[in-house]
Amino acid sequence: METEEGEDRTPLLKESQPGTVPACCSARYNLALLAFFGFFLLYALRVNLSVALVDMVEPNISLAKNTTSNVCPEHSSTINIPRNTTGEKYSWDADTQGWILGSFFYGYIITQIPGGYLASKIGGKLLLGFGIFGTSVFTLLTPLAANLGVGYLIAVRALEGLGEGVTFPAMHSMWSSWAPPLERSKLLSISYAGAQLGTVVSLPLSGLICYYMNWVYVFYIFGALGVLWFFFWMWLVSDTPETHSSISLAEREYILSSLKDQLSTQKSVPWRPMLESLPLWAIVVAHFSYNWTFYTLLTLLPTYMKEILRFDAQENGFLSALPYFGCWLCIILSGQIADYLREKQNFSTVCVRKCFTLIGMIGPAVFLVAAGFIGCNYALAVAFVTISTTLGGFCTSGYSINHLDIAPSYAGILLGITNSFATIPGMVGPVIAKNLTHNVYQSKKLCSPLHEEPPK
Repeated sequence: METEEGEDRTPLLKESQPGTVPACCSARYNLALLAFFGFFLLYALRVNLSVALVDMVEPNISLAKNTTSNVCPEHSSTINIPRNTTGEKYSWDADTQGWILGSFFYGYIITQIPGGYLASKIGGKLLLGFGIFGTSVFTLLTPLAANLGVGYLIAVRALEGLGEGVTFPAMHSMWSSWAPPLERSKLLSISYAGAQLGTVVSLPLSGLICYYMNWVYVFYIFGALGVLWFFFWMWLVSDTPETHSSISLAEREYILSSLKDQLSTQKSVPWRPMLESLPLWAIVVAHFSYNWTFYTLLTLLPTYMKEILRFDAQENGFLSALPYFGCWLCIILSGQIADYLREKQNFSTVCVRKCFTLIGMIGPAVFLVAAGFIGCNYALAVAFVTISTTLGGFCTSGYSINHLDIAPSYAGILLGITNSFATIPGMVGPVIAKNLTHNVYQSKKLCSPLHEEPPK
């Protein structure tokens, strides 16, 4: 499974002719752009319920009995604007809401490894396309499911998770046939950066839709966009360069020649060597650790902004999205830097992956811990959380791409394995975080800065 250190550079350095294979308007970058919009919608479909759910429940039904509402004072600059109140309301308690939000991951974890395996057999195009299409259709059915009952809503969310579960392994599988080794960081960072931008846009936009329109339109708008994307994907994308209808001959030869020593001709999947591979388990640990922070923040950051820092609904949506905007920028830039270091500065792939993973792990940890000790300093709290999430973007050019480095032919399956473990934090991380903070507040083990007045 493991490739020699020089193998991922040699074919390109000897045979590629960058001047004759421009990136602009190329088939591989068109694929990256379409994948970017696909993952944009994928994460918009994933997080929109977190925002809409606040508007779906009765005002007197709280998410949890909060004992921290007086930690920070209210903001005096809040402006009350008339809002739409026509949306249906449901009497769901905190436990029910927890099941609704968590049900997505119970479907998501099931299709990770099967998704990677199927992508290696039938190709990633159909799997990724129908994964997002299915998620979009079930999103359109969400308001109906909510009206039918909470059980139907939980089932629909679990089915959405099943659809989304195949998408990342399918994309990895496609890039194993499309991404020249020295362009992997660039191409994958572009495609997966859509997920962060989808979070950036959908958090505040969903809040505005709920505020001025009706929460049902959150699901109708994003669901319809997902269906529209599906038709463009099926029309413009091919599984491999050989089957692409409009790729130039020069680009096809460039991609195939760069990958000729990378892909395995073995038809059966080497499951035992995979599971005995130490590099694979190193990626599992990194993926699990990163997602613990990512999913915890994704779920609880709006609550932190509202219940601790006391920002109103409109401020909350934009400030909760700010960290993910920084992460999106970091993903794009780090992908360019990583491939520049490998191609122009002759840094080894192992060195680049380790360094970028280290920055993407240690940096967020330092600033996230620091954010817990700054009390009601609103600007500093938002800045620390934003920097923490931004630095996490380095991991996309670190462990996140490493599946393609160690075994390109089985990258989809490897990602399915690591992402199965990395989905567990999405199930238990936010729950544990809520229990920890609840116990801390109940036992009054708060740090004194949290009781101080905010700076003038």
